[in-house]
Amino acid sequence: MKIINSVSELRNEIKSLKASKGGLKDVKTGLVPTMGALHGGHLSLIEKCRSENEIVVVSVFVNPTQFGPNEDYDKYPRTLEADSKLCEKAGVDFVFAPSPRDIYDEYYFTHKETTLICPPYDVVNKLCGKSRPGHFDGVCTIVGKLFNITKCDRAYFGKKDAQQLFIIKKMVKELNFDIEIIGCPIVREKDGLAMSSRNTYLSNDARKLALNISRGLYKAKELAQKGVKEADTLIDTALAYMGGLDVEYTEIVSVDTFEKIDIIEQGPCKALMLVAARVESNGSKVRLIDNIDL
Repeated sequence: MKIINSVSELRNEIKSLKASKGGLKDVKTGLVPTMGALHGGHLSLIEKCRSENEIVVVSVFVNPTQFGPNEDYDKYPRTLEADSKLCEKAGVDFVFAPSPRDIYDEYYFTHKETTLICPPYDVVNKLCGKSRPGHFDGVCTIVGKLFNITKCDRAYFGKKDAQQLFIIKKMVKELNFDIEIIGCPIVREKDGLAMSSRNTYLSNDARKLALNISRGLYKAKELAQKGVKEADTLIDTALAYMGGLDVEYTEIVSVDTFEKIDIIEQGPCKALMLVAARVESNGSKVRLIDNIDL
């Protein structure tokens, strides 16, 4: 496994490894984009990627353009040494760990502006995008850059970031990227808490409170399986379990359109309940997201 910082070096290494594996056209490259602080959820993406591709690239990059001015960019956990060991053990070929200056033009650092990929307003001005203006512009921009840098055939994303996954699929379709996007299931701790790099911020008491998110989601799913189809009833049920949390949103949307829905359709999963909430921990509020299909 190689750890690479340079865009040109990564391109050359991928090209060389493809050639050594039998030809540029037949060898598939898979990409797992991450911001590091890898956990079991990331490892499940890497495992899936490894099983389906001859070449595996994991990017580790805390992307400044997707953080707002009052968010946790500076304190976001950066654990490249530990991440690299996990990647090597998982059979990764290349860890791409650039600095912001390896990714963004000097103009960005002098003017705080860069060329962005901006998804449609109606898909970003809701849920996570409503409280994080510009966030998904930054996400799509860095993901688009990684697609162009690696020339990957497939890219793997966790379903915990459901709105992000929906937007990236939309971007790929509408901008004609020749890439297959693979959504992978949420990985949870034994007690139900969705794995997240931000879980490292949680004190013991805060972590206990954070469990109310998944408890509420599971209770709503239980009611839906019993035949309750009214979104308001399911949301009220979930919220009743989220005591002690600063809930930013709890909504039910269509899996196909991500539009808010009032009544869940019968049949295979067509609806998703999503939650974002903050929990007080060591003097600051940690923002967590989770979701469940209904």
